[in-house]
Amino acid sequence: MSNSPLNVLAVVGSLNKTSVTRVVVNRVASELAAGRCRVDILDLLAEPLELYNPDSAYSSATVLALQARVQGADVYVLGTPDYHGSISSALKNFLDHFWHEFTGKLFATIVASHEKGLTVTDQLRTVARQCYAWSLPYGVSFMDGEDVRDGEVISESLKQRLEMFVRDVHVYGRLLADQRRMDLSGREAGFMARLRERESTDT
Repeated sequence: MSNSPLNVLAVVGSLNKTSVTRVVVNRVASELAAGRCRVDILDLLAEPLELYNPDSAYSSATVLALQARVQGADVYVLGTPDYHGSISSALKNFLDHFWHEFTGKLFATIVASHEKGLTVTDQLRTVARQCYAWSLPYGVSFMDGEDVRDGEVISESLKQRLEMFVRDVHVYGRLLADQRRMDLSGREAGFMARLRERESTDT
């Protein structure tokens, strides 16, 4: 197993200035950093991303700079509010910009929801599957006011779930990152072979 730090891109998919999603994602990011992960936080309020347009997105300096950050990540912690049983438009727009960058990596989801966020988590798993990524077999959901209040995580149950989440991101993110690197550098058949061929063509 590699001794290099695990690279995590934590995405805040809420544009609300007082977002509870941001509170929880930042807490997770802080705990991952304390556990020797290299954490990059993409807050889409502070770093807005233009609406995805396939004709112009990949000539945008903003998108190209972000692409390098996305490509460098081993794990994506994706935080979103539950809007009508779906992910936020800001997070969907972020996901629309990328595909191959996600291949073989781990999605880990955090959902602010009064309805357990099940449909939102399922949609993010669908994105992961379509992009040949992996996802944790669960997502963390929580409620504004009950679990998070005044910028703080207040419920013990959420604290315990986040502790498990941080541990699992680190453990399974590391396993997948190491295997991905082996698959890209090797010659064996597997779903990563297509990406290996693509990257050799690009270089």
